[in-house]
Amino acid sequence: MNIVDKSVLKKIYELGKVSQRHLADVCGYSLGKINQSIQFLQNNEYIDSKWNLTDKSQVLIKSYKPKKAIILAAGLGMRMVPINTEVPKALLKVKGQTLIERLIRQLHEVGVYDICVVVGFMKEEFEFLIDDYNVSLVCNMEYARKNNMYSLDLVNSNLENTYIVPCDIWCEENPFSACELYSWYMIKNEETLNTSVRLNKKFELAKTKMNEVGDTMIGISYISFMDAPFIRKRISSMSCQREYEHAFWEDALYVKDKMIVSPYVFNKAYEVNTYEQLRDLDEDTETLNSHLMQIISDTLHCELSDIQSIYPLKKGMTNRSFSFEVNSKRYIMRVPGEGTDKLINRRHEYDVYQVIKDEHICDPVIYMNPDNGYKITEYIEDAHACDPTYFGDVRDCMKKLRAFHNKKLKVNHTFEVFEELEKYESYWQGAPSIYRDYKETKKHIYELKEFVDGQTKEWGLSHIDSVPDNFLFSKDELYLIDWEYAGMQDQHIDIAMFAIYSLYDRNDVETLIDLYFDNDCDDIVRIKIYAYIAICGLLWSNWCEYKRNLGVEFGEYSLKQYRYAKEYYRIVKEMLEERGMCLCSK
Repeated sequence: MNIVDKSVLKKIYELGKVSQRHLADVCGYSLGKINQSIQFLQNNEYIDSKWNLTDKSQVLIKSYKPKKAIILAAGLGMRMVPINTEVPKALLKVKGQTLIERLIRQLHEVGVYDICVVVGFMKEEFEFLIDDYNVSLVCNMEYARKNNMYSLDLVNSNLENTYIVPCDIWCEENPFSACELYSWYMIKNEETLNTSVRLNKKFELAKTKMNEVGDTMIGISYISFMDAPFIRKRISSMSCQREYEHAFWEDALYVKDKMIVSPYVFNKAYEVNTYEQLRDLDEDTETLNSHLMQIISDTLHCELSDIQSIYPLKKGMTNRSFSFEVNSKRYIMRVPGEGTDKLINRRHEYDVYQVIKDEHICDPVIYMNPDNGYKITEYIEDAHACDPTYFGDVRDCMKKLRAFHNKKLKVNHTFEVFEELEKYESYWQGAPSIYRDYKETKKHIYELKEFVDGQTKEWGLSHIDSVPDNFLFSKDELYLIDWEYAGMQDQHIDIAMFAIYSLYDRNDVETLIDLYFDNDCDDIVRIKIYAYIAICGLLWSNWCEYKRNLGVEFGEYSLKQYRYAKEYYRIVKEMLEERGMCLCSK
């Protein structure tokens, strides 16, 4: 029995005896194929002459009958900005129902009650489903680092005769059935470049080539007992491999650039992946009443409907941001990320912006809230960040940095490096450092404190986070942006910050210092900057350890910061010994 025969048998089960033309319409096959299939089903005793299902059909239908469903709802939903900061996208309301509750009810309509929901982001928000719908919850605590391939591997044993359902789908009609006779993957006859699959002439799901238009992937799937063992094995194997950490589970369905499951074309399903998709689907939904959108509306004196082209920007180390358009002008809104309230004093940041707002240093700030850190700035068109490997860019950045330093601006707060270092360590809540020689390294860094405290300092407002990404080149201007950590400090610390974020080696650091000082840096000042590299290396290493405990990993960056602490301590010690000086050690 081929896919056409199974599709026709399924529709006869659902609709009873209808005209062959109607079968052709609902199955999507030619009238000739429908006629051939009816003949096959009758000749092989699946239906009788009146299209009644035989015992043979009933046995087949029972063996493939849907038993379970897995709803994938662990992700952050970053494309759903700004709503994703307030509610998981599975709980968005469309036409009076949350997405996930509608899906659960549609599954119940076809007799599927064994439902598992894989949660992660805002997992507590889903707890009510246990009581209201008798679902089970499985937590994916790697949701911030891994994609839904890992989520599905957590419930890999449940795949036989199972629906796999993304949580962000709204179906106008029930896509599920009490009768499923083969494994399938749902698509929509809607061409898009944002896909990895296309329906070919053989009615197969083939992988798209680069820049090839394909069909819209809805993501709902049915896995029968026949295909479950193979797919389980693939998911289990792939989820353990680093290259698939950011992969969608659909990658497990491909063999030689074709999916092993059949297509299910369903055109009455809608993905709700962005604020604008939600607005298109239900402009009256209460979910659109985001307080972030209201801030934009109030600040720019526009209607909510005027806010268009909303896109998430690359997730930063501290914040989440998104861009948007109002009246053809583009802006960026910053939303503080996890644990930010412990890391940054937003009132201090606000005070800094009041001091620099007329100095033509930073990007134009339209709105800033000193209590929660929300910020709206103008989008700088045709801009690019400094490339730390191109020293033409770096030369311009050091010129900009020195010009800012020469202004000797003042605020009423100080960025106390060692207080911050201790504060970040306290956030580990008594847990030991992940580095086995941390105590010795920290002792050495405090030796450097005694050294720098005895040196002459260029005291003034310092950026502190003066890293390449925060130097923004536009056509006519070079901006120094993101002043979250800024405060009074020895301004030479900003040179060290640029170096360690750029992951510079010793030669690059020398070049950087020479560019800032125009090849006229005093030797003892150079040693002091090296000491700052070590001190700030441990500062940001402690910061990374805290963020790591929140589930945010920074890979090479975190390891390199700790290496700066150790290596530049040794460099400073050796350079001082060459001059007959020494570091005091308690």
